[in-house]
Amino acid sequence: MAIFSGAMKALIPLTQRQTADEVTEALDLGSGDRAGKRSGFLIMLILAAIIAIAGVLTDSTATVIGAMIIAPLGTPILGIGLGIVRGQLRLVVRSILWVLSGLGIVVALGLLFSAFVATPQSLLTNSQVLGRTSPSFLDLVAALATGFAGAFAMCRRDLSAILPGVAIAISLVPPLGVVGVCAGQGLWPQALGALWLFLSNVLALIIAGSIVFTLAGFAREPGSSPVANRRRAYIIVTVLTIVIAIPLALNSIVSIALARWSVVIQQTTAGWLADDGTARVTGVDWSGTTATVEVVTDDGITPPIDELRSALADAVPSFIGVVVDAGQGVEIPVQ
Repeated sequence: MAIFSGAMKALIPLTQRQTADEVTEALDLGSGDRAGKRSGFLIMLILAAIIAIAGVLTDSTATVIGAMIIAPLGTPILGIGLGIVRGQLRLVVRSILWVLSGLGIVVALGLLFSAFVATPQSLLTNSQVLGRTSPSFLDLVAALATGFAGAFAMCRRDLSAILPGVAIAISLVPPLGVVGVCAGQGLWPQALGALWLFLSNVLALIIAGSIVFTLAGFAREPGSSPVANRRRAYIIVTVLTIVIAIPLALNSIVSIALARWSVVIQQTTAGWLADDGTARVTGVDWSGTTATVEVVTDDGITPPIDELRSALADAVPSFIGVVVDAGQGVEIPVQ
Protein backbone atom coordinates (compact mmCIF):
# COMPACT_ATOMS: atom_id res chain seq x y z
CA MET A 1 0.00 0.00 0.00
CA ALA A 2 2.87 2.37 0.82
CA ILE A 3 4.43 1.69 -2.59
CA PHE A 4 1.06 2.36 -4.26
CA SER A 5 0.62 5.59 -2.32
CA GLY A 6 4.13 6.70 -3.22
CA ALA A 7 3.49 6.03 -6.89
CA MET A 8 0.31 8.11 -6.79
CA LYS A 9 2.13 11.01 -5.16
CA ALA A 10 4.72 10.81 -7.92
CA LEU A 11 2.03 10.89 -10.61
CA ILE A 12 -0.04 13.59 -8.89
CA PRO A 13 2.20 15.50 -6.43
CA LEU A 14 0.34 17.16 -3.57
CA THR A 15 1.93 20.50 -4.46
CA GLN A 16 0.36 20.36 -7.95
CA ARG A 17 -2.85 18.46 -7.18
CA GLN A 18 -6.18 20.09 -7.94
CA THR A 19 -8.96 19.42 -5.45
CA ALA A 20 -12.08 17.54 -6.47
CA ASP A 21 -14.11 20.75 -6.12
CA GLU A 22 -11.74 22.62 -8.46
CA VAL A 23 -11.95 19.89 -11.09
CA THR A 24 -15.73 19.75 -10.70
CA GLU A 25 -15.92 23.50 -11.23
CA ALA A 26 -13.97 23.10 -14.47
CA LEU A 27 -15.95 20.13 -15.82
CA ASP A 28 -19.50 20.63 -14.55
CA LEU A 29 -21.55 22.90 -16.81
CA GLY A 30 -24.21 23.04 -14.09
CA SER A 31 -22.10 24.57 -11.33
CA GLY A 32 -20.83 28.09 -10.68
CA ASP A 33 -21.53 30.53 -13.51
CA ARG A 34 -23.91 28.21 -15.32
CA ALA A 35 -25.11 30.75 -17.88
CA GLY A 36 -21.56 31.73 -18.80
CA LYS A 37 -20.33 28.16 -19.01
CA ARG A 38 -23.24 26.96 -21.11
CA SER A 39 -23.22 29.87 -23.52
CA GLY A 40 -19.45 29.49 -23.95
CA PHE A 41 -19.85 25.77 -24.56
CA LEU A 42 -22.53 26.25 -27.22
CA ILE A 43 -20.71 29.09 -28.98
CA MET A 44 -17.41 27.22 -29.19
CA LEU A 45 -19.15 23.97 -30.15
CA ILE A 46 -21.01 25.56 -33.06
CA LEU A 47 -17.89 27.37 -34.28
CA ALA A 48 -15.79 24.22 -33.92
CA ALA A 49 -18.42 22.24 -35.84
CA ILE A 50 -18.52 24.76 -38.70
CA ILE A 51 -14.71 24.85 -38.90
CA ALA A 52 -14.44 21.05 -38.75
CA ILE A 53 -17.11 20.45 -41.40
CA ALA A 54 -15.57 23.08 -43.68
CA GLY A 55 -12.18 21.43 -43.18
CA VAL A 56 -13.64 18.03 -44.03
CA LEU A 57 -15.38 19.27 -47.18
CA THR A 58 -12.24 21.07 -48.39
CA ASP A 59 -10.03 18.14 -47.34
CA SER A 60 -7.92 20.49 -45.21
CA THR A 61 -6.05 18.85 -42.33
CA ALA A 62 -4.94 22.21 -40.89
CA THR A 63 -8.52 23.46 -40.72
CA VAL A 64 -9.74 20.29 -39.01
CA ILE A 65 -6.94 20.56 -36.44
CA GLY A 66 -8.06 24.13 -35.70
CA ALA A 67 -11.54 22.83 -34.96
CA MET A 68 -10.14 20.19 -32.60
CA ILE A 69 -8.32 22.81 -30.53
CA ILE A 70 -11.43 24.87 -29.76
CA ALA A 71 -13.94 22.00 -29.54
CA PRO A 72 -15.36 21.85 -25.98
CA LEU A 73 -16.93 18.36 -26.04
CA GLY A 74 -14.16 16.89 -23.91
CA THR A 75 -15.40 18.89 -20.91
CA PRO A 76 -18.76 17.12 -20.36
CA ILE A 77 -17.26 13.77 -21.36
CA LEU A 78 -14.66 13.97 -18.59
CA GLY A 79 -17.48 15.31 -16.42
CA ILE A 80 -19.20 11.93 -16.80
CA GLY A 81 -16.10 10.18 -15.48
CA LEU A 82 -15.81 12.62 -12.58
CA GLY A 83 -19.49 12.17 -11.71
CA ILE A 84 -19.05 8.39 -11.64
CA VAL A 85 -16.04 8.65 -9.32
CA ARG A 86 -17.68 11.12 -6.95
CA GLY A 87 -20.99 9.29 -6.99
CA GLN A 88 -22.84 12.36 -8.26
CA LEU A 89 -25.65 11.02 -10.44
CA ARG A 90 -26.84 14.51 -11.37
CA LEU A 91 -23.41 15.40 -12.74
CA VAL A 92 -23.34 12.18 -14.77
CA VAL A 93 -26.82 12.71 -16.23
CA ARG A 94 -26.23 16.41 -16.87
CA SER A 95 -22.94 15.72 -18.64
CA ILE A 96 -24.48 12.95 -20.76
CA LEU A 97 -27.24 15.33 -21.85
CA TRP A 98 -24.68 17.94 -22.87
CA VAL A 99 -22.73 15.34 -24.87
CA LEU A 100 -25.93 14.22 -26.62
CA SER A 101 -26.86 17.85 -27.29
CA GLY A 102 -23.44 18.45 -28.79
CA LEU A 103 -23.77 15.34 -30.91
CA GLY A 104 -27.14 16.51 -32.24
CA ILE A 105 -25.90 20.03 -33.02
CA VAL A 106 -22.80 18.91 -34.93
CA VAL A 107 -24.60 16.19 -36.90
CA ALA A 108 -27.38 18.65 -37.80
CA LEU A 109 -24.81 21.15 -39.07
CA GLY A 110 -23.18 18.35 -41.06
CA LEU A 111 -26.52 17.51 -42.66
CA LEU A 112 -26.95 21.18 -43.54
CA PHE A 113 -23.47 21.47 -45.05
CA SER A 114 -23.94 18.27 -47.06
CA ALA A 115 -25.84 20.43 -49.54
CA PHE A 116 -22.45 21.79 -50.63
CA VAL A 117 -21.19 18.31 -51.62
CA ALA A 118 -21.09 17.95 -55.41
CA THR A 119 -21.52 14.16 -55.50
CA PRO A 120 -21.43 11.38 -52.90
CA GLN A 121 -18.46 9.89 -54.78
CA SER A 122 -16.37 12.96 -53.97
CA LEU A 123 -16.59 12.07 -50.27
CA LEU A 124 -15.29 8.55 -50.94
CA THR A 125 -11.94 9.98 -52.09
CA ASN A 126 -11.72 12.64 -49.38
CA SER A 127 -8.88 11.83 -46.97
CA GLN A 128 -10.63 13.59 -44.07
CA VAL A 129 -13.66 11.35 -44.55
CA LEU A 130 -11.73 8.14 -45.24
CA GLY A 131 -9.64 8.63 -42.10
CA ARG A 132 -12.75 8.72 -39.89
CA THR A 133 -15.09 6.13 -41.40
CA SER A 134 -13.06 2.97 -40.78
CA PRO A 135 -11.82 3.13 -37.16
CA SER A 136 -9.42 0.49 -35.88
CA PHE A 137 -8.44 -0.88 -32.50
CA LEU A 138 -5.41 1.42 -32.50
CA ASP A 139 -7.79 4.39 -32.58
CA LEU A 140 -9.25 3.16 -29.28
CA VAL A 141 -5.79 2.67 -27.79
CA ALA A 142 -4.81 6.20 -28.82
CA ALA A 143 -8.05 7.57 -27.37
CA LEU A 144 -7.39 5.81 -24.04
CA ALA A 145 -3.90 7.28 -23.86
CA THR A 146 -5.29 10.70 -24.72
CA GLY A 147 -7.94 10.31 -22.03
CA PHE A 148 -5.29 9.56 -19.43
CA ALA A 149 -3.32 12.63 -20.54
CA GLY A 150 -6.40 14.86 -20.36
CA ALA A 151 -7.44 13.56 -16.94
CA PHE A 152 -3.94 14.01 -15.51
CA ALA A 153 -3.89 17.53 -16.95
CA MET A 154 -7.13 18.27 -15.10
CA CYS A 155 -5.76 16.87 -11.84
CA ARG A 156 -2.44 18.72 -11.96
CA ARG A 157 -2.01 22.49 -12.09
CA ASP A 158 1.33 22.24 -13.90
CA LEU A 159 -0.06 20.22 -16.82
CA SER A 160 -2.81 22.59 -17.95
CA ALA A 161 -0.63 23.72 -20.87
CA ILE A 162 -0.98 20.30 -22.53
CA LEU A 163 -4.77 20.52 -22.85
CA PRO A 164 -4.68 21.96 -26.41
CA GLY A 165 -2.50 19.02 -27.41
CA VAL A 166 -5.00 16.64 -25.83
CA ALA A 167 -7.78 18.32 -27.82
CA ILE A 168 -5.85 17.74 -31.05
CA ALA A 169 -5.05 14.12 -30.21
CA ILE A 170 -8.67 13.13 -29.53
CA SER A 171 -11.13 13.27 -32.44
CA LEU A 172 -14.62 14.30 -31.30
CA VAL A 173 -16.21 17.03 -33.43
CA PRO A 174 -14.73 16.05 -36.86
CA PRO A 175 -16.21 12.51 -36.81
CA LEU A 176 -19.63 13.93 -35.96
CA GLY A 177 -19.30 16.37 -38.85
CA VAL A 178 -18.49 13.41 -41.10
CA VAL A 179 -21.57 11.58 -39.75
CA GLY A 180 -23.82 14.47 -40.77
CA VAL A 181 -22.23 15.06 -44.17
CA CYS A 182 -22.22 11.37 -45.12
CA ALA A 183 -25.77 10.84 -43.85
CA GLY A 184 -26.90 13.84 -45.88
CA GLN A 185 -25.50 12.18 -49.00
CA GLY A 186 -26.94 8.76 -48.18
CA LEU A 187 -23.56 7.19 -47.35
CA TRP A 188 -24.86 5.30 -44.32
CA PRO A 189 -21.97 2.80 -43.85
CA GLN A 190 -19.50 5.70 -43.77
CA ALA A 191 -21.73 7.67 -41.38
CA LEU A 192 -21.96 4.65 -39.07
CA GLY A 193 -18.18 4.19 -39.15
CA ALA A 194 -17.60 7.82 -38.15
CA LEU A 195 -20.20 7.54 -35.37
CA TRP A 196 -18.46 4.40 -34.09
CA LEU A 197 -15.16 6.33 -33.96
CA PHE A 198 -16.83 9.10 -31.93
CA LEU A 199 -18.43 6.64 -29.50
CA SER A 200 -15.16 4.76 -28.98
CA ASN A 201 -13.39 8.04 -28.23
CA VAL A 202 -16.13 9.08 -25.78
CA LEU A 203 -15.99 5.80 -23.87
CA ALA A 204 -12.18 5.86 -23.84
CA LEU A 205 -12.22 9.34 -22.30
CA ILE A 206 -14.78 8.29 -19.68
CA ILE A 207 -12.96 5.15 -18.58
CA ALA A 208 -9.53 6.82 -18.57
CA GLY A 209 -10.91 9.81 -16.66
CA SER A 210 -12.62 7.53 -14.14
CA ILE A 211 -9.39 5.67 -13.46
CA VAL A 212 -7.29 8.81 -13.03
CA PHE A 213 -9.88 10.61 -10.87
CA THR A 214 -10.14 7.51 -8.68
CA LEU A 215 -6.36 7.33 -8.29
CA ALA A 216 -6.36 11.04 -7.43
CA GLY A 217 -8.56 10.24 -4.44
CA PHE A 218 -11.58 12.28 -5.53
CA ALA A 219 -13.98 9.55 -4.37
CA ARG A 220 -12.92 10.17 -0.77
CA GLU A 221 -13.05 13.98 -0.80
CA PRO A 222 -15.86 16.01 0.84
CA GLY A 223 -18.85 16.33 -1.47
CA SER A 224 -18.50 12.83 -2.88
CA SER A 225 -21.28 10.37 -2.13
CA PRO A 226 -20.30 7.75 0.49
CA VAL A 227 -23.04 5.34 -0.61
CA ALA A 228 -22.85 5.54 -4.42
CA ASN A 229 -22.58 2.21 -6.24
CA ARG A 230 -19.44 3.08 -8.19
CA ARG A 231 -18.62 -0.54 -8.98
CA ARG A 232 -21.80 -0.88 -11.04
CA ALA A 233 -20.94 2.28 -12.98
CA TYR A 234 -17.40 1.05 -13.64
CA ILE A 235 -18.73 -2.29 -14.87
CA ILE A 236 -21.21 -0.61 -17.23
CA VAL A 237 -18.54 1.67 -18.72
CA THR A 238 -16.11 -1.25 -19.08
CA VAL A 239 -18.71 -3.45 -20.79
CA LEU A 240 -19.62 -0.65 -23.20
CA THR A 241 -15.95 -0.14 -24.00
CA ILE A 242 -15.55 -3.86 -24.75
CA VAL A 243 -18.65 -3.78 -26.98
CA ILE A 244 -17.14 -0.85 -28.89
CA ALA A 245 -13.67 -2.44 -28.99
CA ILE A 246 -14.75 -5.76 -30.53
CA PRO A 247 -15.77 -4.39 -33.97
CA LEU A 248 -12.74 -2.08 -33.94
CA ALA A 249 -10.46 -5.06 -33.35
CA LEU A 250 -12.21 -7.04 -36.10
CA ASN A 251 -11.86 -4.09 -38.46
CA SER A 252 -8.14 -3.91 -37.67
CA ILE A 253 -7.73 -7.63 -38.40
CA VAL A 254 -9.61 -7.30 -41.70
CA SER A 255 -7.57 -4.24 -42.71
CA ILE A 256 -4.29 -6.03 -42.01
CA ALA A 257 -5.44 -9.13 -43.91
CA LEU A 258 -6.55 -7.07 -46.94
CA ALA A 259 -3.26 -5.19 -46.96
CA ARG A 260 -1.28 -8.45 -46.95
CA TRP A 261 -3.46 -10.00 -49.63
CA SER A 262 -3.05 -6.83 -51.74
CA VAL A 263 0.72 -7.28 -51.68
CA VAL A 264 0.44 -10.99 -52.53
CA ILE A 265 -2.02 -10.34 -55.38
CA GLN A 266 0.10 -7.50 -56.78
CA GLN A 267 3.32 -9.54 -56.63
CA THR A 268 1.68 -12.61 -58.13
CA THR A 269 0.16 -10.57 -60.96
CA ALA A 270 3.51 -8.88 -61.61
CA GLY A 271 5.12 -12.32 -61.90
CA TRP A 272 2.38 -13.34 -64.33
CA LEU A 273 3.25 -10.32 -66.51
CA ALA A 274 7.03 -10.70 -66.15
CA ASP A 275 7.57 -11.93 -69.72
CA ASP A 276 5.96 -8.78 -71.14
CA GLY A 277 8.42 -5.95 -70.53
CA THR A 278 5.80 -3.29 -71.27
CA ALA A 279 3.14 -4.58 -68.85
CA ARG A 280 2.86 -3.47 -65.23
CA VAL A 281 0.49 -3.52 -62.26
CA THR A 282 -0.67 -0.06 -61.22
CA GLY A 283 -2.66 -0.94 -58.12
CA VAL A 284 -5.15 -3.13 -56.28
CA ASP A 285 -8.58 -1.81 -55.27
CA TRP A 286 -11.01 -3.57 -52.95
CA SER A 287 -14.80 -3.72 -53.03
CA GLY A 288 -15.87 -5.90 -50.15
CA THR A 289 -13.93 -9.15 -50.56
CA THR A 290 -13.21 -8.63 -54.25
CA ALA A 291 -9.85 -7.27 -55.37
CA THR A 292 -9.57 -5.51 -58.73
CA VAL A 293 -6.01 -5.55 -60.10
CA GLU A 294 -5.30 -2.69 -62.49
CA VAL A 295 -2.98 -3.79 -65.29
CA VAL A 296 -1.49 -1.63 -68.04
CA THR A 297 -0.09 -3.09 -71.29
CA ASP A 298 0.96 -1.37 -74.50
CA ASP A 299 -1.05 -3.68 -76.77
CA GLY A 300 -3.91 -4.55 -74.40
CA ILE A 301 -3.02 -8.26 -74.59
CA THR A 302 -2.44 -10.26 -71.40
CA PRO A 303 -0.94 -13.73 -70.90
CA PRO A 304 -3.30 -16.72 -70.49
CA ILE A 305 -5.46 -16.09 -67.42
CA ASP A 306 -5.23 -19.74 -66.30
CA GLU A 307 -1.61 -19.18 -65.27
CA LEU A 308 -2.61 -16.34 -62.92
CA ARG A 309 -5.63 -18.29 -61.67
CA SER A 310 -3.42 -21.22 -60.75
CA ALA A 311 -0.86 -19.00 -59.00
CA LEU A 312 -3.48 -17.11 -56.97
CA ALA A 313 -5.28 -20.30 -55.92
CA ASP A 314 -2.31 -21.11 -53.66
CA ALA A 315 -1.72 -17.51 -52.55
CA VAL A 316 -5.10 -16.17 -51.36
CA PRO A 317 -8.21 -17.81 -49.84
CA SER A 318 -10.92 -19.02 -52.19
CA PHE A 319 -13.51 -16.60 -50.78
CA ILE A 320 -11.44 -13.67 -52.06
CA GLY A 321 -12.55 -12.59 -55.52
CA VAL A 322 -9.94 -11.32 -57.97
CA VAL A 323 -10.62 -9.40 -61.19
CA VAL A 324 -8.01 -8.12 -63.63
CA ASP A 325 -8.80 -4.71 -65.11
CA ALA A 326 -6.85 -4.64 -68.38
CA GLY A 327 -8.10 -1.18 -69.36
CA GLN A 328 -10.48 -0.03 -72.10
CA GLY A 329 -13.38 -1.57 -70.18
CA VAL A 330 -11.90 -5.09 -70.22
CA GLU A 331 -12.32 -6.90 -66.90
CA ILE A 332 -11.23 -10.52 -66.60
CA PRO A 333 -12.53 -12.59 -63.65
CA VAL A 334 -9.77 -14.71 -62.10
CA GLN A 335 -11.40 -16.30 -59.05
